[in-house]
Amino acid sequence: MATGPGGSVLVLTNPDDVTTDLVLRILADRRVPVVRLDPGTDLHAGAALTAAYGTGGQRGTLRTASRELDLTRVRSVWTRRPSPFDGPPELDGQERRFAGSQALWGVGGILASLSGAHYVNHPWNNRAAEYKPAQLATARHSGLSVPDTLITNDPRQAREFAALHAGAVVYKPLWNTPYAVDGRAQQVWVREVRPHEITAAVSTCPHLFQAKVEKAFDVRLTAVGNRLFAARIDSPDLDWRQRQSLMECAPIAVPDPVARAVCAYLTAFRLTFGAFDFAVTAAGDWYFLECNPNGQWAWQPGPITESIAHAIADQLQKGPEL
Repeated sequence: MATGPGGSVLVLTNPDDVTTDLVLRILADRRVPVVRLDPGTDLHAGAALTAAYGTGGQRGTLRTASRELDLTRVRSVWTRRPSPFDGPPELDGQERRFAGSQALWGVGGILASLSGAHYVNHPWNNRAAEYKPAQLATARHSGLSVPDTLITNDPRQAREFAALHAGAVVYKPLWNTPYAVDGRAQQVWVREVRPHEITAAVSTCPHLFQAKVEKAFDVRLTAVGNRLFAARIDSPDLDWRQRQSLMECAPIAVPDPVARAVCAYLTAFRLTFGAFDFAVTAAGDWYFLECNPNGQWAWQPGPITESIAHAIADQLQKGPEL
């Protein structure tokens, strides 16, 4: 690929994010300068960030242990997996919460407002695209098939929905909220539910129920700009994430109507990257389940993973559209 505009690529992620290394090695081979930062922790460990706004324009600097970055010379920002803004670890209570909140709105605001930078993805667009109700509505408007879905805190409505679909419905959480039992982290997987299993506990918060798709297999479709990389997933589990050691993956072609709808979906949310999950029936119908705007992708077969890494590197190298 031809060399893009000057300036550095700013990568926002935690130090344990090994997926990032796949892309950074490609950028290093291309001699594209990169600054890696975990703003939620590095700014408590010697890094410094300054931004100025006024009649003279906008300017700023980021100083890390190894370099100083002119924020007006950032060509791209890759928002990968930065740590949360929890505040300095040496503080406690409300002081730490105050410092963490100020960092979120201050540091987060600065890094999300770099004039002229190309974001993959912009953090505010990521957040907007993480709401499952918005995903379902946008998928429909974009031309994707969506299973019948009910989001409610009314147990009666939930039971009626399950009965309407002959009991063949699944429950999935609206957000993967951390949950622990006896100090051990628990994962809430997608599971089938019957009408009699729906109790008054539904009234405590909204629940998402969805008609079960009689699928032949799953598909993970990773979109980077207008480039689509799809993997067929065969798994004995309703939720293939539950026992990934048992699943089998292979590349699969994307039907043209699905490809067009996926691109329309990305445009609607102003995303460059998206990890889409589909359930595919024996008849070949693709049903949209969800899209993680910052999903993992390096677990896929080597050729797919390598292609995705190069596509992301291409986006980061090219910078903003001229």
